[in-house]
Amino acid sequence: MANAFFSDLLSTISERGRVLLGRASPADDKQDASELLELCEALLSGRGEASGTAMAREVLDRYHHLDAAGRLSFFQTLARDFGPDHARLAQAIDAWRAKANGEDASDLHFASEPRRQELIRRLNRAPGGTGELVSIRSDLLSLMKGNKDLAALDRDVVHLLSSWFNRGFLVLRRIDWSSPANILEKIIRYEAVHEIRDWDDLRRRIDPIDRRCYAFFHPALADEPLIFVEVALTETIPGAIAPLLAEEREPVPVEKARTAVFYSISNTQRGLGGISFGSFLIKQVVEELRRELPKLDNFVTLSPVPGFMQWVKQADDVPLTDEDRQLLESLGKPDWFENAELATQLRAVLEPLAAYYFLKARTPKGRLIDSVARFHLGNGARLERINWLGDLSPKGLRESAGVMVNYLYRLDDIEKNHEAYANNGEVIASSAVKKLLKGEGRRLLDMRLS
Repeated sequence: MANAFFSDLLSTISERGRVLLGRASPADDKQDASELLELCEALLSGRGEASGTAMAREVLDRYHHLDAAGRLSFFQTLARDFGPDHARLAQAIDAWRAKANGEDASDLHFASEPRRQELIRRLNRAPGGTGELVSIRSDLLSLMKGNKDLAALDRDVVHLLSSWFNRGFLVLRRIDWSSPANILEKIIRYEAVHEIRDWDDLRRRIDPIDRRCYAFFHPALADEPLIFVEVALTETIPGAIAPLLAEEREPVPVEKARTAVFYSISNTQRGLGGISFGSFLIKQVVEELRRELPKLDNFVTLSPVPGFMQWVKQADDVPLTDEDRQLLESLGKPDWFENAELATQLRAVLEPLAAYYFLKARTPKGRLIDSVARFHLGNGARLERINWLGDLSPKGLRESAGVMVNYLYRLDDIEKNHEAYANNGEVIASSAVKKLLKGEGRRLLDMRLS
């Protein structure tokens, strides 16, 4: 109710501001980027709250009527011409050099700020501005491919969104079958790991006694889950996804559950990519579950490995023999996993290769290749187990030859594991995973792993 009140209030201020400015709502025809940029300059030079709110609303409205070329031109001009005020910055530098003190340092800091940051702040004052800026960031990410000159603009947008989506502003809520229908519909739409086919499928995910779903919300996007996690309560650590999602499965009695499995974590807002609050979500979910179910001992994921087969096929550093590569061609056969002998041969190649992928392989910049691994290891998890044929769905077979992994969240070790990964790039892994890399019977040559 409070959010609705303030939203209505801002809308009223905005509409009255339009009257003060003598502006009507923009027409639905195509807009010109140059006219929009003139309006941005006017927004930056203005001081009145009502007129500023109205002008911010108009900028956002007009932006949505730009075509792709107009949006690219708009972003490029913001990156090129809306940087720091050079005269003000030069004056601040001279003052600092003449007499370095705290006040001059503060002046230098504010003088070096790009004007586009203040523009973005003022746009955020418009009714619904926060959500629209997240959407605009999504457009920016799409246009950044092949346009490196937009990187500075993106850094400024991320800087501000990181502040506005600070963990302290986020609220964790449990999602269940009594949640509002519009939120449940978004859970179906945004599920990015294991598709939810329909409402019955959703109910099987969140309604049984051994299922939980939690989501983060922001006050400015009250009905938009930002990230959500689906949880299965089990007796042991699972190695395959199908039994967890089976329609006819028997629910696990809560009193027998000893393991909480995070089997799907979905980010719903592409415009918030690179803004991390996943660690907070997982810790909060663990705390919620422990309060409700103190007998839970294990908190693990059952995670996909979406980039594994692409790496196997394309990377130059994949440690494979010609014989290995010939065998991997068998993955193109339908139902290859039902041939026990072939599956065993492929397992002898792919399991050690998966261990190498997580423990040794890196991008040219030295990062782990797998985005899911970066997420969980960066949040303090341990790579616990590699699961052969854990996902036999068409997507799972295509992306990872069915391989899935468990990441273990042990609360006493989370901070230590996080620091090891963040500071040294160290992947904390169980002995079982490490043995796969150098175990007996592996078909990878030692010289290639050194």
